[in-house]
Amino acid sequence: MKNAARDEALLGRRQRVALLSVVSNTLLIAMKVVAGLTIGSVSVLSEAIHSGVDLLASLIAWFAVRTADQPPDQSHPYGYGKFENVSGTVEALLIFVAAGWIIYESVQKLLHPTPLQGITWGVGVMAISAAVNLFVSSRLFKVGHETQSIALLADAWHLRTDIYTSVGVMVGLALIQVGKMLWPGTPLYWLDPLTAIAVALLIIRAAYSLTMQSARDLVDSSLPSEEERWIRAAIVRSASRGVKGCHRLRTRKSGAVRFVEFHMLVDPNMSVKDSHDLAEDLSASIERRFVHTNVLVHVEPCDGSCPDYCLEGCLVSEQEREEKRGNRER
Repeated sequence: MKNAARDEALLGRRQRVALLSVVSNTLLIAMKVVAGLTIGSVSVLSEAIHSGVDLLASLIAWFAVRTADQPPDQSHPYGYGKFENVSGTVEALLIFVAAGWIIYESVQKLLHPTPLQGITWGVGVMAISAAVNLFVSSRLFKVGHETQSIALLADAWHLRTDIYTSVGVMVGLALIQVGKMLWPGTPLYWLDPLTAIAVALLIIRAAYSLTMQSARDLVDSSLPSEEERWIRAAIVRSASRGVKGCHRLRTRKSGAVRFVEFHMLVDPNMSVKDSHDLAEDLSASIERRFVHTNVLVHVEPCDGSCPDYCLEGCLVSEQEREEKRGNRER
Protein backbone atom coordinates (compact mmCIF):
# COMPACT_ATOMS: atom_id res chain seq x y z
CA MET A 1 0.00 0.00 0.00
CA LYS A 2 2.86 2.37 0.83
CA ASN A 3 4.49 1.74 -2.55
CA ALA A 4 1.18 2.36 -4.33
CA ALA A 5 0.58 5.63 -2.46
CA ARG A 6 4.15 6.76 -3.22
CA ASP A 7 3.75 5.95 -6.92
CA GLU A 8 0.40 7.77 -7.06
CA ALA A 9 1.92 10.90 -5.54
CA LEU A 10 4.82 10.82 -8.01
CA LEU A 11 2.42 10.49 -10.94
CA GLY A 12 0.60 13.63 -9.82
CA ARG A 13 3.90 15.53 -9.62
CA ARG A 14 4.83 14.37 -13.13
CA GLN A 15 1.70 15.86 -14.63
CA ARG A 16 1.92 19.12 -12.69
CA VAL A 17 5.53 19.83 -13.64
CA ALA A 18 4.80 18.95 -17.28
CA LEU A 19 1.97 21.50 -17.26
CA LEU A 20 4.30 24.09 -15.69
CA SER A 21 6.63 23.68 -18.67
CA VAL A 22 3.74 24.30 -21.10
CA VAL A 23 2.72 27.52 -19.35
CA SER A 24 6.24 28.92 -19.04
CA ASN A 25 7.10 28.24 -22.69
CA THR A 26 3.91 29.93 -23.86
CA LEU A 27 4.78 33.12 -21.98
CA LEU A 28 8.41 33.10 -23.15
CA ILE A 29 7.42 32.73 -26.82
CA ALA A 30 5.23 35.84 -26.60
CA MET A 31 8.06 37.85 -24.99
CA LYS A 32 10.69 36.76 -27.51
CA VAL A 33 8.53 37.33 -30.58
CA VAL A 34 7.67 40.87 -29.48
CA ALA A 35 11.30 41.64 -28.59
CA GLY A 36 12.73 40.07 -31.76
CA LEU A 37 10.36 41.90 -34.10
CA THR A 38 10.84 45.19 -32.26
CA ILE A 39 14.65 45.24 -32.40
CA GLY A 40 14.99 43.23 -35.64
CA SER A 41 17.19 40.54 -34.09
CA VAL A 42 17.34 37.18 -35.86
CA SER A 43 19.02 35.62 -32.83
CA VAL A 44 16.13 36.67 -30.58
CA LEU A 45 13.63 35.42 -33.15
CA SER A 46 15.61 32.18 -33.40
CA GLU A 47 15.18 31.86 -29.66
CA ALA A 48 11.43 32.39 -30.13
CA ILE A 49 11.46 29.54 -32.65
CA HIS A 50 13.44 27.44 -30.20
CA SER A 51 10.88 28.18 -27.49
CA GLY A 52 8.13 27.29 -29.96
CA VAL A 53 9.71 23.88 -30.39
CA ASP A 54 10.09 23.69 -26.61
CA LEU A 55 6.36 24.41 -26.26
CA LEU A 56 5.49 21.66 -28.72
CA ALA A 57 7.86 19.34 -26.86
CA SER A 58 6.27 20.31 -23.54
CA LEU A 59 2.80 19.59 -24.93
CA ILE A 60 4.00 16.21 -26.18
CA ALA A 61 5.60 15.48 -22.79
CA TRP A 62 2.43 16.51 -20.95
CA PHE A 63 0.32 14.26 -23.19
CA ALA A 64 2.85 11.44 -22.88
CA VAL A 65 2.98 11.40 -19.06
CA ARG A 66 -0.82 11.63 -18.83
CA THR A 67 -1.15 8.70 -21.23
CA ALA A 68 1.70 6.69 -19.71
CA ASP A 69 0.13 7.08 -16.26
CA GLN A 70 -2.98 5.16 -17.33
CA PRO A 71 -3.20 1.70 -15.75
CA PRO A 72 -2.81 -1.42 -17.93
CA ASP A 73 -5.95 -2.61 -19.69
CA GLN A 74 -7.01 -5.42 -22.01
CA SER A 75 -5.55 -3.79 -25.13
CA HIS A 76 -2.34 -2.69 -23.37
CA PRO A 77 -1.64 -5.35 -20.71
CA TYR A 78 1.87 -3.95 -20.07
CA GLY A 79 0.63 -0.39 -19.73
CA TYR A 80 1.27 2.72 -21.82
CA GLY A 81 4.86 3.42 -20.81
CA LYS A 82 6.19 3.34 -24.38
CA PHE A 83 4.34 6.60 -25.03
CA GLU A 84 7.10 8.28 -23.04
CA ASN A 85 9.83 6.79 -25.21
CA VAL A 86 8.02 7.78 -28.40
CA SER A 87 7.50 11.24 -26.95
CA GLY A 88 11.18 11.64 -26.13
CA THR A 89 12.21 10.54 -29.62
CA VAL A 90 9.77 12.94 -31.30
CA GLU A 91 10.94 15.78 -29.05
CA ALA A 92 14.56 15.13 -30.02
CA LEU A 93 13.72 15.07 -33.74
CA LEU A 94 11.86 18.38 -33.37
CA ILE A 95 15.07 19.96 -32.14
CA PHE A 96 16.80 19.03 -35.41
CA VAL A 97 14.01 20.77 -37.34
CA ALA A 98 14.30 23.92 -35.23
CA ALA A 99 18.08 23.98 -35.61
CA GLY A 100 17.83 23.74 -39.40
CA TRP A 101 15.38 26.65 -39.53
CA ILE A 102 17.59 28.79 -37.30
CA ILE A 103 20.66 28.17 -39.49
CA TYR A 104 18.69 29.06 -42.64
CA GLU A 105 17.43 32.33 -41.16
CA SER A 106 20.88 33.20 -39.83
CA VAL A 107 22.56 32.71 -43.21
CA GLN A 108 19.94 34.97 -44.80
CA LYS A 109 20.68 37.59 -42.15
CA LEU A 110 24.43 37.33 -42.81
CA LEU A 111 23.83 37.86 -46.52
CA HIS A 112 21.43 40.74 -45.92
CA PRO A 113 22.38 42.43 -42.61
CA THR A 114 20.09 45.00 -41.00
CA PRO A 115 20.77 47.28 -38.01
CA LEU A 116 19.34 46.44 -34.59
CA GLN A 117 17.33 48.80 -32.40
CA GLY A 118 16.57 48.62 -28.69
CA ILE A 119 19.28 46.05 -27.99
CA THR A 120 19.08 46.56 -24.22
CA TRP A 121 15.50 45.32 -24.23
CA GLY A 122 16.55 42.18 -26.09
CA VAL A 123 19.26 41.52 -23.50
CA GLY A 124 16.68 41.85 -20.73
CA VAL A 125 14.26 39.43 -22.40
CA MET A 126 17.02 36.84 -22.81
CA ALA A 127 18.00 37.22 -19.15
CA ILE A 128 14.39 36.64 -18.06
CA SER A 129 14.12 33.64 -20.40
CA ALA A 130 17.29 32.06 -18.98
CA ALA A 131 16.11 32.56 -15.39
CA VAL A 132 12.63 31.10 -16.03
CA ASN A 133 14.00 28.11 -17.92
CA LEU A 134 16.58 27.46 -15.22
CA PHE A 135 13.81 27.20 -12.62
CA VAL A 136 11.46 25.07 -14.76
CA SER A 137 14.19 22.75 -16.11
CA SER A 138 15.48 22.16 -12.57
CA ARG A 139 11.98 21.07 -11.53
CA LEU A 140 11.69 18.84 -14.59
CA PHE A 141 15.06 17.22 -13.92
CA LYS A 142 14.19 16.61 -10.25
CA VAL A 143 10.80 15.02 -10.91
CA GLY A 144 12.07 13.29 -14.07
CA HIS A 145 14.84 11.54 -12.14
CA GLU A 146 12.56 10.68 -9.23
CA THR A 147 9.95 9.11 -11.51
CA GLN A 148 12.36 7.83 -14.21
CA SER A 149 10.35 9.74 -16.83
CA ILE A 150 12.14 9.95 -20.18
CA ALA A 151 9.53 12.44 -21.44
CA LEU A 152 10.17 14.86 -18.58
CA LEU A 153 13.94 14.45 -18.85
CA ALA A 154 13.78 15.15 -22.59
CA ASP A 155 11.69 18.25 -21.90
CA ALA A 156 14.18 19.31 -19.22
CA TRP A 157 17.06 19.02 -21.70
CA HIS A 158 15.06 21.13 -24.15
CA LEU A 159 14.81 23.91 -21.60
CA ARG A 160 18.37 23.50 -20.36
CA THR A 161 19.58 23.95 -23.94
CA ASP A 162 17.38 27.04 -24.14
CA ILE A 163 19.24 28.46 -21.13
CA TYR A 164 22.60 28.10 -22.88
CA THR A 165 21.29 29.57 -26.11
CA SER A 166 19.55 32.47 -24.34
CA VAL A 167 22.78 33.33 -22.58
CA GLY A 168 24.62 33.10 -25.91
CA VAL A 169 22.18 35.47 -27.59
CA MET A 170 22.32 37.80 -24.61
CA VAL A 171 26.12 37.93 -24.82
CA GLY A 172 26.00 38.52 -28.59
CA LEU A 173 23.58 41.42 -28.22
CA ALA A 174 25.59 42.86 -25.35
CA LEU A 175 28.78 42.75 -27.46
CA ILE A 176 27.01 44.63 -30.26
CA GLN A 177 25.82 47.27 -27.79
CA VAL A 178 29.30 47.64 -26.28
CA GLY A 179 30.81 47.84 -29.76
CA LYS A 180 28.43 50.65 -30.70
CA MET A 181 29.59 52.64 -27.68
CA LEU A 182 33.34 51.93 -28.02
CA TRP A 183 33.67 51.92 -31.79
CA PRO A 184 30.81 54.00 -33.25
CA GLY A 185 30.14 53.27 -36.89
CA THR A 186 31.82 49.84 -36.83
CA PRO A 187 29.37 47.25 -38.24
CA LEU A 188 29.04 44.49 -35.68
CA TYR A 189 25.58 43.29 -36.62
CA TRP A 190 27.07 40.09 -38.05
CA LEU A 191 27.52 38.96 -34.43
CA ASP A 192 23.75 38.50 -34.14
CA PRO A 193 23.29 35.83 -36.87
CA LEU A 194 26.65 34.28 -35.97
CA THR A 195 25.41 33.82 -32.41
CA ALA A 196 22.21 32.28 -33.77
CA ILE A 197 24.25 29.72 -35.75
CA ALA A 198 26.19 28.85 -32.60
CA VAL A 199 22.81 28.40 -30.88
CA ALA A 200 21.73 25.99 -33.61
CA LEU A 201 24.89 23.90 -33.28
CA LEU A 202 24.33 23.55 -29.54
CA ILE A 203 20.75 22.49 -30.25
CA ILE A 204 21.88 19.82 -32.72
CA ARG A 205 24.30 18.40 -30.18
CA ALA A 206 21.56 18.17 -27.56
CA ALA A 207 19.18 16.62 -30.11
CA TYR A 208 21.60 13.79 -30.86
CA SER A 209 21.97 12.90 -27.17
CA LEU A 210 18.21 13.02 -26.64
CA THR A 211 17.55 10.80 -29.65
CA MET A 212 19.97 8.13 -28.41
CA GLN A 213 18.58 8.24 -24.88
CA SER A 214 14.88 8.13 -25.73
CA ALA A 215 15.09 5.65 -28.62
CA ARG A 216 17.15 3.11 -26.67
CA ASP A 217 14.21 1.73 -24.68
CA LEU A 218 12.02 1.47 -27.78
CA VAL A 219 13.90 -1.74 -28.62
CA ASP A 220 13.55 -3.17 -25.08
CA SER A 221 17.18 -2.98 -24.04
CA SER A 222 18.17 -4.28 -20.59
CA LEU A 223 18.26 -2.12 -17.49
CA PRO A 224 21.60 -0.48 -16.67
CA SER A 225 24.23 -2.95 -15.44
CA GLU A 226 24.34 -1.41 -11.95
CA GLU A 227 20.60 -1.99 -11.54
CA GLU A 228 20.87 -5.61 -12.66
CA ARG A 229 23.77 -6.12 -10.22
CA TRP A 230 21.58 -4.81 -7.38
CA ILE A 231 18.80 -7.24 -8.35
CA ARG A 232 21.22 -10.18 -8.44
CA ALA A 233 22.61 -9.14 -5.05
CA ALA A 234 19.06 -9.06 -3.62
CA ILE A 235 18.55 -12.63 -4.83
CA VAL A 236 21.84 -13.70 -3.24
CA ARG A 237 20.76 -12.13 0.06
CA SER A 238 17.70 -14.37 -0.01
CA ALA A 239 19.86 -17.52 0.05
CA SER A 240 19.50 -17.67 3.83
CA ARG A 241 15.75 -18.12 3.39
CA GLY A 242 16.04 -21.01 0.98
CA VAL A 243 16.82 -19.55 -2.43
CA LYS A 244 19.20 -21.97 -4.19
CA GLY A 245 19.89 -19.88 -7.27
CA CYS A 246 18.41 -18.01 -10.18
CA HIS A 247 18.68 -17.95 -13.95
CA ARG A 248 17.15 -16.33 -17.04
CA LEU A 249 17.11 -12.87 -15.55
CA ARG A 250 15.51 -10.54 -18.09
CA THR A 251 14.93 -6.82 -17.64
CA ARG A 252 13.56 -4.02 -19.75
CA LYS A 253 12.05 -0.59 -19.43
CA SER A 254 8.90 0.91 -20.90
CA GLY A 255 8.78 4.64 -20.27
CA ALA A 256 9.18 5.03 -16.52
CA VAL A 257 8.18 1.41 -15.77
CA ARG A 258 10.75 -1.35 -15.26
CA PHE A 259 9.98 -5.01 -15.92
CA VAL A 260 12.04 -7.68 -14.16
CA GLU A 261 11.66 -11.42 -14.75
CA PHE A 262 13.71 -14.36 -13.47
CA HIS A 263 13.51 -18.02 -12.47
CA MET A 264 14.12 -18.66 -8.76
CA LEU A 265 15.23 -22.09 -7.58
CA VAL A 266 14.20 -23.34 -4.14
CA ASP A 267 14.41 -26.57 -2.17
CA PRO A 268 12.10 -29.19 -3.76
CA ASN A 269 10.57 -29.92 -0.36
CA MET A 270 9.59 -26.30 0.28
CA SER A 271 5.81 -25.83 0.47
CA VAL A 272 3.95 -23.86 -2.18
CA LYS A 273 3.01 -21.24 0.41
CA ASP A 274 6.59 -20.77 1.64
CA SER A 275 7.99 -20.50 -1.89
CA HIS A 276 5.22 -18.04 -2.80
CA ASP A 277 5.92 -15.90 0.28
CA LEU A 278 9.63 -15.93 -0.53
CA ALA A 279 8.97 -14.81 -4.10
CA GLU A 280 6.61 -12.06 -2.88
CA ASP A 281 9.13 -10.73 -0.36
CA LEU A 282 11.90 -10.70 -2.95
CA SER A 283 9.65 -8.91 -5.44
CA ALA A 284 8.67 -6.33 -2.81
CA SER A 285 12.32 -5.55 -2.00
CA ILE A 286 13.08 -4.90 -5.69
CA GLU A 287 9.96 -2.76 -6.08
CA ARG A 288 10.92 -0.70 -3.02
CA ARG A 289 14.37 -0.06 -4.48
CA PHE A 290 13.15 0.93 -7.97
CA VAL A 291 9.95 2.96 -8.43
CA HIS A 292 7.39 1.75 -10.96
CA THR A 293 8.73 -1.80 -11.21
CA ASN A 294 6.84 -4.96 -12.11
CA VAL A 295 8.55 -8.18 -10.97
CA LEU A 296 7.64 -11.64 -12.22
CA VAL A 297 9.25 -14.61 -10.44
CA HIS A 298 8.98 -18.18 -11.76
CA VAL A 299 9.63 -20.65 -8.94
CA GLU A 300 11.42 -23.92 -9.78
CA PRO A 301 12.64 -26.85 -7.64
CA CYS A 302 16.41 -27.20 -7.32
CA ASP A 303 16.63 -30.93 -8.09
CA GLY A 304 20.37 -31.22 -8.77
CA SER A 305 20.14 -31.52 -12.56
CA CYS A 306 22.32 -28.38 -12.84
CA PRO A 307 22.11 -27.44 -16.54
CA ASP A 308 24.74 -24.97 -17.78
CA TYR A 309 22.39 -21.98 -17.80
CA CYS A 310 21.56 -22.67 -14.15
CA LEU A 311 25.14 -22.90 -12.86
CA GLU A 312 25.84 -19.22 -13.52
CA GLY A 313 23.41 -18.10 -10.82
CA CYS A 314 23.83 -21.11 -8.53
CA LEU A 315 24.00 -20.41 -4.79
CA VAL A 316 24.52 -24.05 -3.77
CA SER A 317 27.92 -25.34 -2.68
CA GLU A 318 29.72 -27.94 -4.78
CA GLN A 319 29.28 -30.54 -2.03
CA GLU A 320 25.53 -29.98 -1.89
CA ARG A 321 25.30 -30.24 -5.68
CA GLU A 322 27.11 -33.59 -5.58
CA GLU A 323 24.72 -34.84 -2.91
CA LYS A 324 21.72 -33.81 -5.02
CA ARG A 325 23.17 -35.59 -8.07
CA GLY A 326 23.72 -38.72 -5.98
CA ASN A 327 20.14 -38.67 -4.73
CA ARG A 328 18.83 -38.30 -8.28
CA GLU A 329 20.92 -41.26 -9.50
CA ARG A 330 19.71 -43.47 -6.66
